[in-house]
Amino acid sequence: MRVARSPWLDLPGAVEAEAPDRGVASHYGDPFREQRAFLGGAGAVDRSNRDVVRIAGADRTSWLHSLTTQHLTSLEPGQSAVTLVLSPQGRVEHVVELVDDGTTTWAHVEAGAAPGLIGFLESMKFMMRVEVEDVSASYAVVTVPPVLAPLPGAVRLRGRIGVDLLVRRETLPGLAGTLGGAVGMWAYEALRIAAHDPRPGLDTDDRTLPHEVGWIETAVHLNKGCYRGQETVARVHNVGHPPRRMIMLHLDGSVETLPSHGEPVLAGDQMVGEVGSSAHHHELGPIGLAMIKRTVPVDVDLLAGGVAAGQEVIVSPDAGLGLGSKLREEFRGSRSLL
Repeated sequence: MRVARSPWLDLPGAVEAEAPDRGVASHYGDPFREQRAFLGGAGAVDRSNRDVVRIAGADRTSWLHSLTTQHLTSLEPGQSAVTLVLSPQGRVEHVVELVDDGTTTWAHVEAGAAPGLIGFLESMKFMMRVEVEDVSASYAVVTVPPVLAPLPGAVRLRGRIGVDLLVRRETLPGLAGTLGGAVGMWAYEALRIAAHDPRPGLDTDDRTLPHEVGWIETAVHLNKGCYRGQETVARVHNVGHPPRRMIMLHLDGSVETLPSHGEPVLAGDQMVGEVGSSAHHHELGPIGLAMIKRTVPVDVDLLAGGVAAGQEVIVSPDAGLGLGSKLREEFRGSRSLL
């Protein structure tokens, strides 16, 4: 997998992150200060290890609409979205954050995910007028607070945490100063977890269904045409429940270490799930995300990687059975207030 070393690692105090974020900084000396600065509207997160894909051609929007879970033909130029590529069995293969500027669709995905995504898209081109290109060597992702003024020349997407900017790589060295300082991935991950925002590969696996992590409300349109995996989405939504559900862990703050990705989650002496991601939040303390069996009671205390934890419900045990429509409307209502 391509790992490009960011020039921001040359900034004072920079400490490189471990996998899956090698190549960018975990922090610049004070992760809690960086979290507070970002929430206060200052600073930028270097996420330049992510892959960037550019899709051109007259048929790009209708083509992507037919292949993924989101209703993309209704997007206005400049309006961003999250969409999923599912397997034939309805399991999540790719999570794509994208925006169309009126002539080109820009997307970014996890580091190393572009070849697989592009391979799938190329296999589905047939006679469509589309061109798909990995432009990760030329473009990088930087995430800023929503209140920061637009950066000239950058492609702007409303991200999961703040606003994602796609910038030319040659401009990276000077951007930290332009955008009010550098914020590390430690701070970003803590804010992401607190926002109940799952990260592909950390909080998901090759069995993940959209309902299990709440993507049914944010990345799936329930009233659009057919796409690969739609039958499973419709079946779970209308007549069943997903087998698992994502929760947030409030971890025992008296323990210095955080549970690692993949460590078991126990209810009593029974293994009921696995830890996804974890981080130290400047207000909430140690927190994490985990995938557990849907049937685990919502009020039971857990042990996550040996650390005592309370659970905060993200996905209801009643997910499915037609509840997705209600949740979607509630989500849209909350977004309109942002």
